[in-house]
Amino acid sequence: MTVQTGIIRIINLRLRTYVGFNPEERAKQQDVVVNVEIHHRVDRAARVDDEVAAALDYKTVAKAIIGHVEGGRFLLLEKLVNDLLDICHGHPAVSRAIVTVDKPHALRFADSVSLTLAWDERDNPTWSECRHESHIRPLSHAS
Repeated sequence: MTVQTGIIRIINLRLRTYVGFNPEERAKQQDVVVNVEIHHRVDRAARVDDEVAAALDYKTVAKAIIGHVEGGRFLLLEKLVNDLLDICHGHPAVSRAIVTVDKPHALRFADSVSLTLAWDERDNPTWSECRHESHIRPLSHAS
């Protein structure tokens, strides 16, 4: 049986959150732009039989990201991006995930400042070990 890899991209998800450690950053929400790329094994039931339950639900991923960003406070962009990366690879079918978060107004003379982190199952413990270490909720239970 051939395994096919799908790539889900969530592009330019514009949100607001508290991110930064300077007093003005901690007092006022800032715009952030989230970009996500999720590589996952696509089940034959989704590809051939059109079975909705067999697909990775990108709406569930997006809702989890939105809830985490808008409900959180982050001193460092690194923490925010890492948290979102954990959400993105929380499903057992995910083989690779890449998350970039931009802070458009971080520097006066720059369009944006961004940070990108990537996760790959080949470089990390099994999904169940990752989930146990970081206490990730399965995406089907995210809201």
